[in-house]
Amino acid sequence: METTDRTTSKGSAWGMLLLAGLFEIGYALSVGGSQAFTIPGWSIAAAIFFLLTLYFLSAALRTIDVGIGYAVWAGIGSVGAAVFGSVLLDQPLTPVQALWLAVIIAGVVWLKLADSPRLTARA
Repeated sequence: METTDRTTSKGSAWGMLLLAGLFEIGYALSVGGSQAFTIPGWSIAAAIFFLLTLYFLSAALRTIDVGIGYAVWAGIGSVGAAVFGSVLLDQPLTPVQALWLAVIIAGVVWLKLADSPRLTARA
């Protein structure tokens, strides 16, 4: 029974970490749009996304190890900001950059898999 509770708790923590990553993308794009915090609407959005990303990251890190959680959060934010920056803000994204972003994604997926109950039970 305790294992199920921990799995549910870990599942919720990973969900919160995903939300923190999404808010980090919003923060990065808002900071870019704020033009050094000179545009009020974008600046307010950046502050809100910043608070949300910190809240959800801190909540997730109650269950997920800090090193793993931070790496996943930073990976989601980095890849998301690069992809959405390219799509929404017409920022260049070369094939070589896309390749290295794919490597980051693979690393994030492997970190998540390494935290899976089936794999950690064997260790």
